[in-house]
Amino acid sequence: MSTASSSPRYSRILGTGSFLPADRVTNQALADRLAADGIETSDDWIVERTGIRARHFAAPDQAASDLAFPAAQAALEAAGLVAEEIDLIIVATSTPDMVFPSTACLLQRKLGVHGCAAFDVQAVCSGFVYALTVADSMIRSGAANKALVVGAEVFSRILDFKDRTTCVLFGDGAGAVVLGASSEPGILATELHADSRHVDILCTPGTVSGGQVLGSPLLKMDGQAVFKVAVGVLEKVARSVLDKAGLTDADIDWLIPHQANIRIMQGTAKKLKMDLNKLIVTVDEHGNTSAASVPLALDVAVRSGRVQRGDTVMLEGVGGGFTWGAALLKY
Repeated sequence: MSTASSSPRYSRILGTGSFLPADRVTNQALADRLAADGIETSDDWIVERTGIRARHFAAPDQAASDLAFPAAQAALEAAGLVAEEIDLIIVATSTPDMVFPSTACLLQRKLGVHGCAAFDVQAVCSGFVYALTVADSMIRSGAANKALVVGAEVFSRILDFKDRTTCVLFGDGAGAVVLGASSEPGILATELHADSRHVDILCTPGTVSGGQVLGSPLLKMDGQAVFKVAVGVLEKVARSVLDKAGLTDADIDWLIPHQANIRIMQGTAKKLKMDLNKLIVTVDEHGNTSAASVPLALDVAVRSGRVQRGDTVMLEGVGGGFTWGAALLKY
């Protein structure tokens, strides 16, 4: 009497969702705000260097979990599921609601469920790709069946509005996906990296001790150094995951990179010999939303009808740490 071998187990994206706070801040509005403090910038200056035209800022009473909640609800609805069916919640964020508990636990409470594993991942702008990779691994291993993976950020809280080279770049928002176990491949290949030699080129070095913030609680960045590292690692990791999946540049239908700077994004697409029409761009309207940027852009692309079921999509993130990673998937 023979026993049937168990079939391979994969994870697939069942639904996507996103959320942006109501306060849309154009470049001109931001320039006017900065001018009041004697800081000069302009819409032309920002657009030329970054491709950003607007971003959204959270209200004073909105935390990361408040942005994550509606994004998660939208992803669950798109997946045709209710929160009680989720057995894993991972939130990627560098701007958590509090020191602890995790933003994922706070999101779990907002969703009205309890019992499933819930934790945060902190890899800055690579956070969503890191979180997606962890969730994919847990589903493949059988440790979870349906996972909610969210990127949520309120970077406006850590911006230095006296530094025009950084404060014009970032915005707030959240994006989410629901992953489910499947016998058909969805997440085809992933890869994660970090190089701590570059810790100082992008960081928020403050910490809490004795009821006070020690060091600076504001974001610091060496833009030129970040640019040089980012362009090189994004091409390399993209090619590596393609090799793992047995695919080539020509097999990519859509490239969804971290939405940091249009020059970095277009540079990566060109290195992969991709038509720029296959590059999903939301940085112009969202700015850099750190861990939220990739799932936000994915949701926009899905809901606009560009990304269709069966398309091959490359997701990429790069951020402080220095961290980077990629995930190749069949949507």
